[in-house]
Amino acid sequence: YQWNEVLIPYWKKAVKFAADHGVKRIALEMHPGFCVYNPETCLKLRAAVGDMIGANVDPSHLLWQGMDIVDVIDYLGEAIYYFHAKDTLLNESNIRRNGVLDAKPYTDLKNRSWVFRTMGYGTDEVTWKKIISRLKVVGYDDSISIEHEDGLMQPLEGLEKAISYIQPMLIVGGKAKMWWA
Repeated sequence: YQWNEVLIPYWKKAVKFAADHGVKRIALEMHPGFCVYNPETCLKLRAAVGDMIGANVDPSHLLWQGMDIVDVIDYLGEAIYYFHAKDTLLNESNIRRNGVLDAKPYTDLKNRSWVFRTMGYGTDEVTWKKIISRLKVVGYDDSISIEHEDGLMQPLEGLEKAISYIQPMLIVGGKAKMWWA
């Protein structure tokens, strides 16, 4: 009912309205509690209403659900319309006791199963390099938007640390000519 009688009809109208007003793409942020909460549901809606719908990939929402972000990027491919550079720290002890569907206040950093973190304070550098590289491989060459929701850092500190962390990982020179091939 929710998908067939509410969600899909709503988005068919919304996509038409957006197109009539010059909008080319709509990026939906996949988040638990929403109808589109993972890559599969994003692609399901896209298949039903058209390719104006795509994904805003925010690793922080997908990491705590147990997803591998490189696999997510491969699966979504050309449906990636936007990317948030935000991290999540998993508290394995709390996850073992309470699972990942943690609704404690975001301020309860000690007892939550997961918390949003500035890039590099949840996921290792090798994984972030794979994420940035895989975005290029699937053809995403657009914004890497730093989103700050780290409860342990003031916004300016988190932004500065995220910029310093990600800047050396960005690939800005374009693909290499395969001179060795």
